[in-house]
Amino acid sequence: MLDIGCGKGRHSIAASQLGADVVAIDSNEEAMETGRLIAADKGLTVVWKCADLKTLPLPEASFDVVMGFNYLDRQRMEHFKRAVRPGGHFLYETFLEDQREFGWGPSSDDHLLKRGELIALVQPFEVLFAREVVEAVDSRSAAVSSVVALRRE
Repeated sequence: MLDIGCGKGRHSIAASQLGADVVAIDSNEEAMETGRLIAADKGLTVVWKCADLKTLPLPEASFDVVMGFNYLDRQRMEHFKRAVRPGGHFLYETFLEDQREFGWGPSSDDHLLKRGELIALVQPFEVLFAREVVEAVDSRSAAVSSVVALRRE
């Protein structure tokens, strides 16, 4: 499993606790060090890699699952999808443009999705689940788009 833009590794750690072999990538060494310490305290093995996702080559068709949360790089989306092996899944969730209304989180168009955009970005994968919602996150509202998609070929 590959976690892109993992930050402190919340999703990497959860996946490892469920038995997944996880590679976690982020450019923020300090955040990843926090994740390393948490994983070590729990006796978990996660491969932590500090790298720039804008330029890092990813091995093609190498992961059963590629996931990304609260990270958006439209130009690299095809690279992220190619890392999913045939029969594997792509899980993604990040903020919608509506997030600006709540006064926290990203505000740049580069880091916010338009409604319906995430489904278009995961094509030609088969969308198994998708949603666009406003929900409570840490007692604040968040406008997010989520997708679970299957790579058939």
